Amino acid sequence: MKIRIYRPLLVLTSLFFALSLTLISCSETESSEQTYSEVAALPFIKGVYGNPGTLLEAGYNFDALGLNAIFVRSVQLDEHVYETARAQQVRVFVEFPTLRGNGYVDDHPEAWPIEETGEKSPPADWFMGVCPTDPDFIDYRRKQLRDILETYNPDGIFLDYTHWHAQFETNDPILPETCFCERCMARFSDETGTELPDGDLPEIAGWILEQADPQWRDWRNDVLNNWMIDMKTIVREKQPEALVGIFYASWFPDEHDGALYRTLGIDVEAYAEIADVMAPMLFHKMKDHDPEWLSEYTSWLGDLIDTSVEDKPLIWPIVQAHDNPVEVTPEEFRQVMLEGSKPPVSGIMMFSDQALLDNPEKIEVMKQLYFEEIGQE
Repeated sequence: MKIRIYRPLLVLTSLFFALSLTLISCSETESSEQTYSEVAALPFIKGVYGNPGTLLEAGYNFDALGLNAIFVRSVQLDEHVYETARAQQVRVFVEFPTLRGNGYVDDHPEAWPIEETGEKSPPADWFMGVCPTDPDFIDYRRKQLRDILETYNPDGIFLDYTHWHAQFETNDPILPETCFCERCMARFSDETGTELPDGDLPEIAGWILEQADPQWRDWRNDVLNNWMIDMKTIVREKQPEALVGIFYASWFPDEHDGALYRTLGIDVEAYAEIADVMAPMLFHKMKDHDPEWLSEYTSWLGDLIDTSVEDKPLIWPIVQAHDNPVEVTPEEFRQVMLEGSKPPVSGIMMFSDQALLDNPEKIEVMKQLYFEEIGQE
């Protein structure tokens, strides 16, 4: 599959990234970047996601819990958590809230996503997205990522909130049409060669949805692909050995009338071409699925990667342990972990540390699985 790139600046960024990787691969003495075969040789990753420092505060050690990796929110990463993980031979992966606009859009209204009515799109439950073409927000996130990579030496950066403004972590998703700000519509016109009619914002937005819908959906997807490429380029420039993972909505392409691509803007195959690690968000209770759904999805993802992607990313799903919207019992948590770790998966993380602290039985389940069953040769 070929990823379309419309934005001129990021065309150059993408080309620079590709050239850099070529030069790196041709001169191993000039860089210590891991090759794909080295990455694939990693041990089975056994992780926890969230704020793992709470486990330390409660008196637990990462390695004593069977963990060989932590996935920590960037806002909760600190020197103590980082150094403790290193001392216990535990890998550190950092979550990066790529297109989450909570807080930012309140102070920068020009970055607020706009609906086809011309009005600001309200928060989608607890989540507030952002207009992904806002140049100041792009610079803001670039600087944040560089700061992390200049302060720490993580084993990887996992890009999160990699979608247009919406809420998919529920069985009743919130799927507004965005973003129809003047900047987005002008860029769509310029970058796709689509001539827009005269009129006010709602009239032009309506024309796009009626007359240029396929082009509009493709362009929105390209905006996200460019974000992923841009973030990966920064990681490669700063720390070539670090992996780049992508958290994303684990919908099948035909679910919710194709909203994965149409509304969220996600092309799983395109993401798989960019990422070193694909991290589908397999929150079964929040989506009203049985535990068996997890292995059904990862099997589908593995087949897609095998048939369509040349440099195949690893698959490390994130699975649900927390009680939302109803209880996840310790036994169900065990089932979820086992289903989520079946081949072609080579790593797994559970969400979240707080779920373990809220129910110590789940700690015992995780320990038993990580020490005795999951990832054992």
